[in-house]
Amino acid sequence: MIKTGIIGGSGYTGGELIRLLLQHPFASIKFVYSTTRAGQKISAAHPDLLGVTDQTFTGKVPQDVDVVFLCLGHGNSRKFLEEYSFPETCSIIDLSNDFRLANDANHRDRHFVYGLPELNKAIIQKARHIANPGCFATAIQLALLPLAQEKQLDSEIHVNAVTGSTGAGIAPTATSHFSWRNNNLSWYKPFTHQHLDEILQSLQSLQANTGHLYFLPNRGNFTRGIMATAYTRYQRTEEEAISTFRSFYKEAPFTHISEEPIDLKQVVNTNQCHLHLYKHDDVLLITSVLDNLLKGASGQAIQNMNLIFGRPETEGLQLKAGVY
Repeated sequence: MIKTGIIGGSGYTGGELIRLLLQHPFASIKFVYSTTRAGQKISAAHPDLLGVTDQTFTGKVPQDVDVVFLCLGHGNSRKFLEEYSFPETCSIIDLSNDFRLANDANHRDRHFVYGLPELNKAIIQKARHIANPGCFATAIQLALLPLAQEKQLDSEIHVNAVTGSTGAGIAPTATSHFSWRNNNLSWYKPFTHQHLDEILQSLQSLQANTGHLYFLPNRGNFTRGIMATAYTRYQRTEEEAISTFRSFYKEAPFTHISEEPIDLKQVVNTNQCHLHLYKHDDVLLITSVLDNLLKGASGQAIQNMNLIFGRPETEGLQLKAGVY
């Protein structure tokens, strides 16, 4: 069994990790650390786990685990690792943006590999530490990577993406509480979102000179999921584009090309990313949908854990969405 620990288990991504690990056939939860809920039952923060687990949050950090998941705010993972140490044999999977960029990937004697399995599967399988991708970054990269591999991202790339309120974290803010978010829609961080750098890093690893990427993120009036639409000039046919995408993802168990237009509900509560392609004149439109808390965060973290420890990539992630 893989012995796991979670740092920051009272938030959304921590809660999803707990749920996934409780049902994982080859993993167990050794501890769940929380500074705000130490001594309380996990079900106090995640009421759906009442009767599922009697474990409590701890304010201590045990050392005897095989892997630690860091579910901390951006900038806090690096600080945490300055204060707490783990054995060399312990893997660390970080869900913040602290180690995603090449210039930030090293910390003391640790090297963090960028954990997008559809791009870096072979490297992840040999890695010890993982920088888990961001949610927007996952959706957008999966929409564009096959084109980058074919050197087809020469023109400007425009991306519009909408995320649910859970993308803002569990602490209420002026733009995440119900009375503001409900029946509302707004954009934020236009063309400057923090996930841009990791997206470009991956795209340019396949195509050095890509067209400029314009990314407009939006807040949706729903709780979970991301729908991203990306479009760029494309000189080949729609059929050639579909063939390119199917070939690129032929060994990716969670990323699928749909022949029919897609919607968000078909992937919520799963670790799936669904893609759809549509050509209009000389412009190719790629639609990408995924669950921001699963394929965009905790599900992908489990996927990376499976790869590191030589387990089947899909183990513990056979989740089904309710369409209605």
